[in-house]
Amino acid sequence: MKIMFVCLGNICRSPTAHGIAIKLIRDSQLNQVTVTSSGTASYHVGSPPDKRATEYALSKGVDLSVLRAQQLQKADFYEQDLILVMDQSNYENALALRPADATAKIEKLLWYYPNCPFEDVPDPYYGENEGFAQVFHLCEVAITHLLEDISKTR
Repeated sequence: MKIMFVCLGNICRSPTAHGIAIKLIRDSQLNQVTVTSSGTASYHVGSPPDKRATEYALSKGVDLSVLRAQQLQKADFYEQDLILVMDQSNYENALALRPADATAKIEKLLWYYPNCPFEDVPDPYYGENEGFAQVFHLCEVAITHLLEDISKTR
């Protein structure tokens, strides 16, 4: 299964989810699952993740340093099995870009977080460091449940 995490610029939320997923996949030995991430906008293409996201993730044992921002492309809707977006705006943007015959499913990441108090993963970019901790927690819980679901069906 191929999964792509998507946010706006691919420097905060989606690379955090990407890094968490890599670690959880490695830890659970779900070798049939591969992950990547992208943004719906091209603002940061080629840039590393936000320093605050990188520092917080590293404090939790997740290395984001090798990731670089890329933009969501029409080809991704054929190459990926599941595209998980961070918020309603990304969801609408992904649906608008998705070709009519695309094979990838588009869902919100937090649909995998049981009884989540939020509909969207909030964008921490303009906020303080606490926002990056919140994003990490939301992504970690949702991805843990996603991978549990995948392991049950494989």
